[in-house]
Amino acid sequence: MQGYGTNVRGLGEQRGLRELAREHALLPLRLFLGVTFIYAGLDKLTDSSFFRASGAGSIGETLHAVRDSSAVPALVDLALKSPGGFGYAIAIGELLVGVATLLGLWARLAALGGALISLSLWLTVSWQVKPYYYGNDLAYLMAWLPLLLGGATAFSVDALRASRRRRIR
Repeated sequence: MQGYGTNVRGLGEQRGLRELAREHALLPLRLFLGVTFIYAGLDKLTDSSFFRASGAGSIGETLHAVRDSSAVPALVDLALKSPGGFGYAIAIGELLVGVATLLGLWARLAALGGALISLSLWLTVSWQVKPYYYGNDLAYLMAWLPLLLGGATAFSVDALRASRRRRIR
């Protein structure tokens, strides 16, 4: 009988560990994407040449270089109307998405923003990369999808707000 009780307790502990792992499964992905997008946004915002319409390292030069090989040239043409404005939009978008993702604040909305940024960069800047798996924007797009579907269930503002709502009810 004693062995039976130990097994039942062991199964309960296994279920508890599985539940804990399930609850925290997206946390490493959330941390990676949050830090990476914050870094990408800050890197752009601190690079004075990035926002120029032309010249080495500028968003304008990058857009001109990929225009004819992108999947959606019209999107590149739209960005070329104001390369600096487009550069600021991407940089600030990356920064906001990264911060919200790290905090777990409106996590699904942040993941949607990250997915849209990654999708737009894949269809424009990295579309011509051959073979496709050398381009990182498609991988980032796929990485955002689990967070879009699952949200931030652990160590997040969203989880804290959900917990407070449950206590109020």
